[in-house]
Parts: sequence; C-alpha cells; structure tokens
Amino acid sequence: MISASADPTTAASDSPAPGLLSDAYDRLGVQLHDGVGTLRIWSGDATGVELVVFDADDADWIVDILPLLSVGDGVWEVTTPQLRPGARYSVRVDGPHGPGMTFNPATLLIDPYARGLASPGIHSWRSVVVDEGFDWGGVRKPATPLDRTVIYEAHVKGLTKRHPGVPAALHGTYAALAHPAMIEHYRSLGVTAVELLPIHAFASEPRLLQLGLTNYWGYNSVGFFAPHAAYATAAAQAEGPSAVLRELKGMVKLLHEAGIEVILDVVYNHTSEQGLGEPRSSFRGIDNRGYYRQTDDGTYVDVTGCGNSVNTSTDAAARLVLDSLRYWANEVQVDGFRFDLAPTLGRDAAHSFAADHPLLRAIVDDPALADVKMIAEPWDVGMGGWQTGAFGEGWSEWNDRYRDRVRNFWLSDIDYSRRADVTPVGIGGFATRLAGSANTFSADRGPLASVNFVTAHDGFTLHDLVSYDVKRNEANGEHGRDGADTNRSFNHGFEGPTDDECILATRRRAMRNLLGTLLLSAGVPMVTAGDEIGRTQHGNNNAYCHDSALTWYDWTLEPWQEDLRAHVAALTRIRRENPALRPVRFAHAEKVVPSASVIDWYDETGETMSIDQWTDPSHRTLQYDAQSTPEHEAPNRTLLVVHGREQGTDITLPALQGVRRFVTLWSSADERPCTDATVRLPGETFHAAGTSMYLFRAE
Repeated sequence: MISASADPTTAASDSPAPGLLSDAYDRLGVQLHDGVGTLRIWSGDATGVELVVFDADDADWIVDILPLLSVGDGVWEVTTPQLRPGARYSVRVDGPHGPGMTFNPATLLIDPYARGLASPGIHSWRSVVVDEGFDWGGVRKPATPLDRTVIYEAHVKGLTKRHPGVPAALHGTYAALAHPAMIEHYRSLGVTAVELLPIHAFASEPRLLQLGLTNYWGYNSVGFFAPHAAYATAAAQAEGPSAVLRELKGMVKLLHEAGIEVILDVVYNHTSEQGLGEPRSSFRGIDNRGYYRQTDDGTYVDVTGCGNSVNTSTDAAARLVLDSLRYWANEVQVDGFRFDLAPTLGRDAAHSFAADHPLLRAIVDDPALADVKMIAEPWDVGMGGWQTGAFGEGWSEWNDRYRDRVRNFWLSDIDYSRRADVTPVGIGGFATRLAGSANTFSADRGPLASVNFVTAHDGFTLHDLVSYDVKRNEANGEHGRDGADTNRSFNHGFEGPTDDECILATRRRAMRNLLGTLLLSAGVPMVTAGDEIGRTQHGNNNAYCHDSALTWYDWTLEPWQEDLRAHVAALTRIRRENPALRPVRFAHAEKVVPSASVIDWYDETGETMSIDQWTDPSHRTLQYDAQSTPEHEAPNRTLLVVHGREQGTDITLPALQGVRRFVTLWSSADERPCTDATVRLPGETFHAAGTSMYLFRAE
C-alpha cells in the first residue's frame, strides 16, 4: 500500500464545495520554476499519492518514486528537480474501498493536466514535462466577427494526406495544415476558420484494434491538454512532446498570419477509459467518484454512449475543463471551441441538463476566455439530451433543425413528390431557417447563435447525400447497425454511382442548392471539407474508423468538381460583400434594428406572400428580400429567389420601393458561377429552372 505523506483530506463530497474558480485548483499539473518542477494532483478521496519518474530513454525503467504531500482541498503536491522538460512521469494513487472507489496503488496513471504524453505501448501512457516556450513574433488572433465567419470543418490528417503541393514529409500533419498550398486553398475558398476534429491526445478502442480498424475521428480523449502526437511530423515526434507542441503552435501562428482562425472540436464529455472494468489510464484511478457520473452504488451513468460521462457537477471536473480551455485559448492561441455532446457538460448532480449550469456560464463569462468562439453540439444520448436552442447568451449551437429542414426541402420532399405527385409540406419552415431560425433562438441571442450546416464529419458527405438513399456501412465491422438510418437523402433515381448524365446533372444541381442555401442563410455557415468538390465515402455515413483513401481528401479533380468548388468560392465572396445576408440581430417589426436585416417575402408573381401560401404544400416558391440596417457597413439589399419544385416556373420580380434594377449575382441553375451580372428590372419575368435558386443585388 502507498503510505500517506500527511493526513488525508476528507472526501470532496463530505466537504464544502470550494467552487470551480477556487484557488484550491490553481496550478494543477507541473509548474516549472527556478530549475525545479512542482506537481500538483487533485484527488478528494485519496489516502496517498506517489510520483513515479522514468528514465529518459527507457519508458519502463523507474528511476525514482517520491511521495506527494496533502496540502488541503484534495490537492497533493511534490517539488523536485527531476521534473524538468522531457521528464517522463506517472502517478500512483491509493485510497479507500467502497462504492465508486477504484483505487489501485500499483497502477501507473497519467497526470490529468499533463501537457505532453508518450505511449511506450498500446494503451500504455507516460506523462511528459514540456517546454512551452515559443516565439509568437507579435502575431495576434484574427478576431473575425461571427457574422463574417465561414467555418471549414476538417480532419488534420485527412485534409492534407494527399495534397500534391505539400511535401510528402508533411502529409497529414499540423505543419501541412499551414503550408502555403493549404493557406491558398482556404483563401481561395473564402473560409475564415478551420474547425479541426479532435486533436487532444486520443486512443483507439480495443474493439477497433481487434478488427484492424482505428479511431480515425479522435472522439476518444486520453487527456485534455496534450496534443495528439501522431499528427506531428516524424521529426517532431522523434524529438518529443515539446517539439510536437511547437509544431502545433507554429501551425496556429501561420494560419493567424493568413487571417485564418483555428477552432478545436473538444471532447470533454467522456474519456478513453470507457466503462467500468476497462483499462484505467488516469481519471478512474485518481478519483473515480470525482470525475465520472455514477449512481450511489458506483454504477456509471452513461449519457454519452461511450461507457462513461465526465461529472462536471463536481468542482474538480468542471475546473479541469475550464483550465483546459484556458490553456488552449491562451498558451496555444486557438480561437474557438466546438463542444462535442455539450449537454453532458451542463448536467447537474441529478444528471439533468441546466442551461445555467455553473460550468456553462463560467465558460462564456471567464475573462481569460473573452472573445473566444464557443459552439455547442446541443445534444447527447441521455434523458433530456436534445437541447437545440437551450444554451444561453454567449453560445452558438450546431443547428440540427436547420440541417433537417434544408435536407427535406431539397431532397426528401422532392423524392416524395416524385412518388406522390405532391410535396408533403410548403415552404414556410424552410424560409424560417433561411432567415436565421428565429423560432429556435431568442431575440437576445440572435441569428448568430445558429451554426448552420447541411453535412458534418458524422453522416453522409454532400455527394453521398444526393446519391444514396441507404447507408453503406458494412466495412465498419458492426454489421450495418451503426450510423444514422434517417438521412433525409435522395439518390435522384439510382442508388450510388451511375453514368446517367441526366441523374448526374440533377445531383450536381441539388448540391449547388444545398451549398447555396447554406452560404446565403442568416447565421454562421459551416462547410464540411470535401463537400466543395463533391467528395464521396461511397455511402458510408459513419466512417469514424477508417484512416484510408475512403476518408482522405482527393485533390485530383474532374471538371464538374472544379465547377462546384468555384460555386463555393463565389458564394463565400457574395456573402462577404453583402451584409444583408449576414444580420447580427433579428429585425423588429416596430423599429429599425442596427445590424439586422429587414425582411419581406414575395411569391412567384411578385406579390406579398399570403398566410395560406406559407403552409400550402403545393406552394414551393418564394422571393426573399433582405435590407441591411447600416451600422458598420454600407447599406445593402439582396433578393433571393427559391424554387423548390422539379418543374420550372415563371418568376416576376417584385416592384420594391427605391429599387431601380436587380443585378444577377449567382444562380444554382448554372454549372459554373455566372459572371455576366445580368440586369433585370422590377416587374420583369424570367423562367426559373426546376429546383433552383437565384440571387440578385437590388439597386
């Protein structure tokens, strides 16, 4: 047994909660000063804690074991010159037996605050002290306003693995993401932020390894401070965790110099320790009751579907999350976070979601996180887990209601109409999403609370969304049981690949309609990397376990892919140049609201939409007139025409007060973006192709 170095503190559950901002939790992990290092570990239930130091060259050779002293509030501390940059270490923790207690003094554990990790074997880890020094050269964060933000969701490895303009030694790495060839890609596409799938150190589940697969997406965190070393170049990996961190910071610095923000997809809701009985690597061995949700008898309360759920109703776990965010936002200079299964973080001691949860409020109120973009994935798999629209001010949210309605309008409704010769619903719900989802987000939060998306890493790619009715997930090793069954997709008459040019042309137009809707809607748009070129995963809508050509970006493009990419570039430029398309606030019926867009709606005849037309399933055409209310930019007015039936129709442009002409900016009916800026007059009639969109600037 490990003997206690001092009288153990009482269990955290038996003492007054010090609060997640308490000084009791300050400076956990290793702090370097005057040639020595101090390690502080929190364990409210421990009776003894030891530091185990390993040889620099042999990760299994123990060179010293030192006891930690209890310094109160569940914190244990030791200071030693052996904790210096490059030092490998673990901790061992002993404590009482009982429900929820899983102490084992023989188990080597990761420091939860370790800035570096090394893995001498499968599911074997050592904490590593890192040198955090880095010259930022005066480069500052771009601080892109939310209304000007266009997010590009990407995988570090998948995006760059096969880029012909990136040196082979950099393929699939942090360094590759900031290579000049990639920066040119982001700039030409018009995106302002890359949102990276998890880069916290993560592990593959034993089940996947047994199948010869891997956890490619990375939603299986080992720790919340150390970057995933496998995404660094071979040279940085060989040099060690300090070099890995420098490469990551170098990536952030170069992207910031180019005006590109970095948003991290973070997984604080569960860890790689999985369920009880699985191998422990850190939290379960240090203080199981303090870090994981469980019932009184120690049974895990799993609201994530991953075996465990981090218990942010305890101050220690909540502070761990907050400290990790501070570290990445300030030491690594990232610009924002997308929180995987965010309701888990907002569950109280009774495991119920609370929008005013202390951690959720602390994240957006913390001065150390000021101006950092906070984006919630507003659902988990527990009771009451679907919380879209429920997060408070300061939060943006992935808007699944937007995703579903847009997919329905352009895909499943069209499929239905082919079968039944009528669409199931009218255009009203689609228009609400187009204008910022005011029925989901409060007036105080406004349209920028909505992160709009049509696809994401999870689900069909854009190409597959218009090419498959049914998922093709057999290669995942779960007999096709995994992945969503309801995709609101439409194959347009043939399942999967086809040489039928009519079907292919219809699919391409559907992709343009989906991308056009996404990039012309009020809110914050998120484009999934590869959708701009119609990347396919051959019908696999849950490719989380494939690190292969199936999931890597293919940079060899056919002409139609170049055309699609040109549409995305044109749409982001149009969005940037027309503030009417990106209001900061919702308009008010009785007064002019600065940075809002005054909206009017017209039907295909140019007349004001009637109440009946909003809900009539046979009515699938509208004209969306948006006028910006100047605050920081010049006045601007746009007219978006949407026609959601496969049969073409005539459109009469409305006679708008003060408008002399309409200048054509974009059309989804064109294989390539229009460049002639055709001028049309109020009251003029033109023919709209089936399932198409047209955007005009009103002058």
